[in-house]
Amino acid sequence: MLDHRTHPLLAVISAKGCRLSLPVVTALVCGLATGCSSTTYLMPTPNVYTQPNWNPFVDVPPALQTDKISVLYVTDRVPSDQTPGHWEYGQERSRSAAFGEAEIQIAENLSWDALAQASRSSEREEELPLILTSTNELGRFQPTPPTLILSDAELAQPEHASGPLDSEMARRFTDELTRRLAATPRKEVFLYVHGFSNSFEDAMFSIGELWHFLGREGVPIAYTWPCGVGGIRQYLYTILSGQFTNYHLKQTLRLIASCPEVKKIHLIAHSRGTDVVITALRELYLETRGTPGATDRLKLGRVVLAAADLDVDVTIEMNATERVLRAVDATAVYICGKDKALAFSSWLSLGSMRLGDLEPHIFTREEIDTLRSSQRLQVLDARVADAGSFGHGYFHANPAVSSDIVLFLRYQLPPGAEHGRPLGVSDSGFWVIGDQYPGPAWRLPKPEARD
Repeated sequence: MLDHRTHPLLAVISAKGCRLSLPVVTALVCGLATGCSSTTYLMPTPNVYTQPNWNPFVDVPPALQTDKISVLYVTDRVPSDQTPGHWEYGQERSRSAAFGEAEIQIAENLSWDALAQASRSSEREEELPLILTSTNELGRFQPTPPTLILSDAELAQPEHASGPLDSEMARRFTDELTRRLAATPRKEVFLYVHGFSNSFEDAMFSIGELWHFLGREGVPIAYTWPCGVGGIRQYLYTILSGQFTNYHLKQTLRLIASCPEVKKIHLIAHSRGTDVVITALRELYLETRGTPGATDRLKLGRVVLAAADLDVDVTIEMNATERVLRAVDATAVYICGKDKALAFSSWLSLGSMRLGDLEPHIFTREEIDTLRSSQRLQVLDARVADAGSFGHGYFHANPAVSSDIVLFLRYQLPPGAEHGRPLGVSDSGFWVIGDQYPGPAWRLPKPEARD
């Protein structure tokens, strides 16, 4: 048996100096950020939805009032099975990105009224399993680059010319997106990017349940990339796959923005997916900032960075110095000191602080005050009892944190009780989310009172 006192892998020390137990470290090595159960259940109801006299699902269009969720996906994973109606994707990388649709069933024989009631209850009578009933690839873009050896003429073309924007598949994708937008009054996209050790199915479930609790507004899209699954070598593979997928994500965002019906693109990123998103946003911003109106044409709205597995020093140097956040409307960074997965990541990188475990001591008091007064960048400290698996899945596992994501994305409220987001303030100056947030006295502000 390995001794945690002598074996370096088992003597994992977090950025805050907390020793992780042997079972936790072993689990992290075998499958960072994965769940323990083979069945996925609908996430807990956000606290914000549990008021008995308020039904946040009343405005869902009749066509979407169903126990099924349809998700549009984009992936550069290699298909592992191509059975009609049941496409499967593994962790190998594909130079050609594809898009398709996945259907999720919530429980069985569940009426819309029963689902809406359960989605407003803090204590459900029974758990609601999520079942991926079908997946269909609808189109595949040409490989990028089209050939491995480019001619002088091809090298002279604009960088984006070798991607899906000039292909017939681009039209098919935007036609499908337009069809879905027609079913919702909110002409916006919510795009989810998963992290390490997440399967294709994990991505479908995550964006599906988040979209359900965003009131089934807009169009949910899962961007699922070839991350590794479990183990230190797989973690390194994931980091490199994040670099591999960068071009495909940029082209996906360009393609979505090219759809005239799309008004805004909101991004939700988790764990290593935050690196994928931030890298793509940075490059898009640097590519467009010298052209008047080009950044606005990207239509980038709100960005959620949850449990961000990003090196703080690198993030500040590569993004803050370039003012990359100008490219989006607002960014919410959710942090949690109970995140053992990020503690493990910090250990792997010689103790470097992760953005999802951000500590206030690196800031001056003036910087903290400026940060808290900002609506464009918000740091939210999740001080909650239940932080999900390894403390890493709290963004959807904890009903207080998911409530703030709803207020940030669906209702687009600035932080502060006066705006309808009654966040606490820690001694350090960060915004704080407690277990009861937003509290039993909370009421959704009237539209005219919202910013």
